[in-house]
Amino acid sequence: MGVMKKKTLLAALGYFTSVAMLLSFLYWFLENEGFTESNFLMAGFMVLLLAAGWGYVISTHLLAPKVQLDESLSQLSSEILHELNIPLSTIRANSSMLKKRLQDEKNLQRLARIESSSLRLERLYKELVYSIKKEIHPVEKELFSLEKLLHERIEVLEAFGRNRFNLKMEECLLKADKIGFEKMIDNLLMNAMKYSPKNSPVTISLQNDLLTITDRGIGMDETQLLRVYERYYQGDSKKEGEGIGLALVKAYCDEENIDIQIQSQKNSGTTILLDLKKSIKN
Repeated sequence: MGVMKKKTLLAALGYFTSVAMLLSFLYWFLENEGFTESNFLMAGFMVLLLAAGWGYVISTHLLAPKVQLDESLSQLSSEILHELNIPLSTIRANSSMLKKRLQDEKNLQRLARIESSSLRLERLYKELVYSIKKEIHPVEKELFSLEKLLHERIEVLEAFGRNRFNLKMEECLLKADKIGFEKMIDNLLMNAMKYSPKNSPVTISLQNDLLTITDRGIGMDETQLLRVYERYYQGDSKKEGEGIGLALVKAYCDEENIDIQIQSQKNSGTTILLDLKKSIKN
């Protein structure tokens, strides 16, 4: 049992004991002085005063260290994120300078890989900043182009040299937690790639405010579909991953009032349906 749990149990026991003693005092006082309105108000006031004082003592000793720890962690996180941003900016700035001077094809290819890796690091950095800020205070929703966002995510994923993506949609604007939406889309598209043959296309379309992602992969049976949102559950344990992707997707959809449905058939593929009517702002 941790130190915090022990402190909580001791505080709860102490508070329960003190309340019991105060009620006993109230009973003794009214028994000896007689039950009158003035006696009841006087005794009740004393009980409330002592209970409030004891509650203050408990909250000060129990909650104050936790608040201080949260503030320290928040400050430390901000400092670490700031320090991470400096080398990232340096790498990108120097890569741009080298790109202008280099002529050799092999060196340019190596430089392109460095730039690609730095972009991925920058992406991870932004996601880390987002996750920390989200823990501290609610993330504000912003207006963004769904088509542009999907094109950006597809471009990143196609760099892996696996599945091709077919995007069929018209321009529309969403108002939502943008970084959270990107992470959700990345999870869904990565799953579609992971559980599909490399030469199998992934189709993304938007019709009647319904965003559809369809693959022709291994699919899922009814038993797997029932457990698909469970944390750490993987239908195919041979695949890489921790089994939390769809749990995070479902949590985000619930926060943004996006209805999500999964249709799948074993050995035929999977279709994800996202109802965006509450987020579309055209």
